[in-house]
Amino acid sequence: MTSKLRGSWHYGRACATVALLVAATAVHAQAPRQLGPPPPTVGPGVPNTPAVTSDPMAVPGFWDPRRRPERPDLSRITIIRFLTETDYPPFNYAGPDGNPVGFNVDLARMICEELKVQCTIQMRRFDTLISALNSNNGDAIIASIAQTPEMRARVDFSDPYYRTPARFVALRNSPIDDVRPEALEGKKIAVVAGTAHEAYLKTLFTEAELRPFPDADAARFALKRGEADLLFGDGISLAFWLNGTDSANCCEFRSGPYLESRFFGEGVGIAVRRGNDLLRQAFNWALFRIWEKGRFTDLWLRYFPVSPF
Repeated sequence: MTSKLRGSWHYGRACATVALLVAATAVHAQAPRQLGPPPPTVGPGVPNTPAVTSDPMAVPGFWDPRRRPERPDLSRITIIRFLTETDYPPFNYAGPDGNPVGFNVDLARMICEELKVQCTIQMRRFDTLISALNSNNGDAIIASIAQTPEMRARVDFSDPYYRTPARFVALRNSPIDDVRPEALEGKKIAVVAGTAHEAYLKTLFTEAELRPFPDADAARFALKRGEADLLFGDGISLAFWLNGTDSANCCEFRSGPYLESRFFGEGVGIAVRRGNDLLRQAFNWALFRIWEKGRFTDLWLRYFPVSPF
């Protein structure tokens, strides 16, 4: 299904849908999509813990105001055909009327408004997006695809517009507040098996006792039941869990965020065909302008009521 990105699209409907999902059913936002296995374990390093204020409403900044992108010549861009996937809330999914909605969709709409270009957006299965782009069935993919070396060999990316940090979570009454590797010797850490989060812990937290689980729900329930001292995982999905009913207000973030690119990726950008520098530069300019005007902040707070940073 293809829909024009026009003013007739209802921001309120998309936002109300997400708000209801968060409040009533504890929607779990998801990490950037990666094709293939998680990154391999690499050599030892130091946990990447940037100085980020622990503010539940903090909005991360992904742009340097001193590096303003130049506005490209947009005269050759007459229409942009965006591709996204069908079921990845709150980033992209089908709304009640069947039209695509979500954070990525609203951001695409803002980009088209900033570029003053007509746009369409089409939902497809995630595993068909790259082939559809490279066979010229679309011009760009906005579907939370992680920028990895493997993906950069197949497509080019705009500048990142969000990253997914890793975070530790503990029970609210837990005395653990120091999560440096040397401080967690013998501590039980729940993590989803086979993920980059598990690989990170195996590399850096070698003295901790890892408790791998088959999925995120199982790892979270283990923490709630006291079967683990900490939980380590995707910050965005954990933020939604902490703010939702499933957590029963049991837990809170401890330390972090962790943004080690070797494990957690280099951020999410908009994918274009290799060599399409004009469209890539147009997206970079539009994304900066949206952030500079404060519109990105408004959009972020609308979809992410608890900051994962």
